[in-house]
Amino acid sequence: MVRRPTQKRYLLASQILDIIREGRFGPGHHLREQHLADLLCLSRSPIRTALALLAERGIIEARPNQGYFLVADGSTLQNLDISIPSTPEQNLYSRIVQDRLNGDLPESFTQSSISRRYDVDRALLQRTLQRLVDDGLLRRNQGRGWSFLPTLDTRVALQNSYEFRRMFEPDSILGAHFRIDPTLLEQCRLQHIYLESHPDITQVGAVQIFETDAQFHEMIAGFTHNTFIIQTIQQHNRLRRLLEFGGYVNRRRVRDWCREHLRIMEALSTGRRQDAAAMMAEHLDRAYEAARAMAQAGHGGAAQD
Repeated sequence: MVRRPTQKRYLLASQILDIIREGRFGPGHHLREQHLADLLCLSRSPIRTALALLAERGIIEARPNQGYFLVADGSTLQNLDISIPSTPEQNLYSRIVQDRLNGDLPESFTQSSISRRYDVDRALLQRTLQRLVDDGLLRRNQGRGWSFLPTLDTRVALQNSYEFRRMFEPDSILGAHFRIDPTLLEQCRLQHIYLESHPDITQVGAVQIFETDAQFHEMIAGFTHNTFIIQTIQQHNRLRRLLEFGGYVNRRRVRDWCREHLRIMEALSTGRRQDAAAMMAEHLDRAYEAARAMAQAGHGGAAQD
């Protein structure tokens, strides 16, 4: 889902906070805009707005003609969290997806029926339905109304999904044209650190968790520089999206797969592709076992990676 500028400001502030924690900076450390912009591959303008947000929270301070300096100490930083505010579109998106997962919405529906159900204005509803289309969850019927697209919503489909990924993804790391992009790898690493170190993972939205997970696997596919591999993983993620959007019941597993992803990224950054491929295979095995356990416990076929 597309983030609004305000949300981007909060997300950047969270990423900068991760950089501060990772660097173990102490009070008085000078946070240089250009250095942060280079790390995050952005211009200085959005970095400046994110720093201003951190200053509003009392984490850093702005000194006239000098820049921004860290105020909070290490123990305070570990307990800090910059929550990304939701938008009306995201709230409605979440309600529609959750109602579909609960069986409260039929496979097909008309715009008038769903408008009555959620009692929202026409423009908000149309924007939200279009985002569901963009995310591969809905399609517009030829006649009237909308229909949800097929997803991995049965145990058999879940098992087939992981069998496919177990055969496909580890080997893609060993391809002849596999080359990492250090900048993308670092950005992805920071996103995972944010989740893995979050003081209360239950407060992180399912959309953000899914996007972090899906973007990791799409990034690995992108490193193959093979269009067919990239398109295959993207299509697979579209099929996973609805199921997994509501499937992160086991938030401890989220921390586990974050750590597993981080180890894979560390192996890739140091040129250990064989190790990374083996780690990916083990990671997918664990993810499947976790998902199967959740399904047997009565939480549906919710995948956990």
